[in-house]
Amino acid sequence: MKARYDSIYQDIRSNIENGVYPYQSLLPSESVLTQAFDCSHNTIRRALSILKEKGYVQPVHGKGVRVIWRPRERATFEVGGIESFRETAERNHLSAQTRVTDFGHIVADERISLATGHPLGADLITVERVRVLDGRALILDRSYFLAQSVPGLTKEIAEGSIYDYLEGELGIVVATSKRTITVERACEHDRELLDIDGFDYLAVMTSQTFDSKGLMFEYTTSRHRPDTFCFHDTAVRSAV
Repeated sequence: MKARYDSIYQDIRSNIENGVYPYQSLLPSESVLTQAFDCSHNTIRRALSILKEKGYVQPVHGKGVRVIWRPRERATFEVGGIESFRETAERNHLSAQTRVTDFGHIVADERISLATGHPLGADLITVERVRVLDGRALILDRSYFLAQSVPGLTKEIAEGSIYDYLEGELGIVVATSKRTITVERACEHDRELLDIDGFDYLAVMTSQTFDSKGLMFEYTTSRHRPDTFCFHDTAVRSAV
């Protein structure tokens, strides 16, 4: 069960995204929010702290908490957070479909071990998925899952939501993801599976994802058509 402050964060975030609290406006005071949500000041502060961390608000001394989030035009795949494809599609109000084009078991050889970070000789499940948004094939994912961490994973599950299965069925806590973004020339395989529409280059994001015990259970390379990919993160300058 998620903590109370998390549901409050979700509610305020939804109100910001829906324009109830517009860009550059001030949120209701902390006292008003505690009354509205019937909770303690500490709970509200934790919810506001998450909103600040996610780039939705910024506290202003002597004034309150200002909204700094603005809607983005592109179908944005967040680099600063960990979302499933389904969650991203829902957030962007897009119809989504996943086509599994390859599913199998392999043993990590030296090349795969060096590329992914999985141990040499590890049993892996490899999944290739085409992500379709509003009828267009825009993203090609190739994932390598540590087999011992995803028992029972099937092609049918992969066509739905692997993260729903991992978190809901297996109880895995997805904790951290390390990402790298590059730009690479589209290859013939990309052209066969994606609606490239004349683009010669793709935005490529590689990620190593760890559970709450620090075990890397997934390595994924996502190849995005560039006009539907947007790098987005929130940076905070550290005190000197």
